[in-house]
Amino acid sequence: MLAKMYSFLTVVGLFCCLAANAQFLKYSNEFLNIGAGARGMAMGGAQVASVTDGTAGYWNPAALVNVKDNPQLNLMHAEYYAGIGKYDFANLVLPLKDNKRTLGLTLLRFAVDDIPNTVFLVQPDGSVNYNNVTSFSSADYAFIISLAQQVDLKGGTRMNVGVNTKIIRRVAGSFASAWGFGFDGGAQFVGKRWKLGIVAKDVTTTFNAWSFNLDEEMKQIFTLTGNEIPVKSTELTAPQLILGGSYNFRITKKISLLAEADLDVTFDGKRNTVISSNPVSVDPKLGLELAFKDVFFVRAGVNNFQQALDDKDTTNQKKLWVYQPSLGAGFKVGDVQIDYAFTNLANQSAPLYTHVFSLRIDLKRKEKSAKR
Repeated sequence: MLAKMYSFLTVVGLFCCLAANAQFLKYSNEFLNIGAGARGMAMGGAQVASVTDGTAGYWNPAALVNVKDNPQLNLMHAEYYAGIGKYDFANLVLPLKDNKRTLGLTLLRFAVDDIPNTVFLVQPDGSVNYNNVTSFSSADYAFIISLAQQVDLKGGTRMNVGVNTKIIRRVAGSFASAWGFGFDGGAQFVGKRWKLGIVAKDVTTTFNAWSFNLDEEMKQIFTLTGNEIPVKSTELTAPQLILGGSYNFRITKKISLLAEADLDVTFDGKRNTVISSNPVSVDPKLGLELAFKDVFFVRAGVNNFQQALDDKDTTNQKKLWVYQPSLGAGFKVGDVQIDYAFTNLANQSAPLYTHVFSLRIDLKRKEKSAKR
């Protein structure tokens, strides 16, 4: 029985942070903070002001109105931690007839597949039966419906507004599952070379309603290992505000440099960020994009500034600032654009770099044949 209890700890870990009843969690729905599109991830996530393609359904729904005339398809795939975790993004943008309204449909999936379930590995008599080892997946899904509207202002300035409706599904094998729901709102102000963006995420608080399906034997192991038996609960995500500004510098007739700076403002307590207080913390993001003829792009970014212990300090007292850098490139051929990002998922002391590829396709509408 003792060996059986220890083998079950891999499953217990899935529930250790879900037993709380209706409270804010500081890192709730973190899969929604990974990013979308290799362009944005290469620029350190600094996107709320300058984004103009379908990935705006993730970064800033107001910017979806920049997709005009033709539908657009965006796809992305990334693998984390040597392929253990897989992250996928798919997005379809549909401009409406007047080109001042746009509908976006986005699907996100982050999953760890083939997790061994060893709860029945050791039999009551102490024997080991490997045929009893099964596997399950822990997967998080988000379906986002976006609607954007263009508003023309005086002086040549344009304002775009948009809203996201998020439907969340989280599954841990057959043991636990949750449904969630929430809203985001965004705005984008567009000048000749400058842009400003603001996004309010989870404006009404996003909730996940968890339910659990554990048989009596599993409940017994939870009790024997000193873990609470999880019950139906509600996980809440606190609102978050993202502010950003960008400027497009024209270096020559063929070369331009886009620079953006964003501030992520959270309201769920003190975090390890540049500005850290209770309850408000602020985390900056910086991104650059060098474009040649709007055909070839080179990008760089930095985000997630944190204080960490200095590995060279044997007293474990000295701290230094670390950050997550990113690099990338992209090229456009006709109606197809391919982007690449090389991102660091951890920090400088323990780098975990990941290759990210994304594809953008502008879908041309079929011309109606002229009546004879």
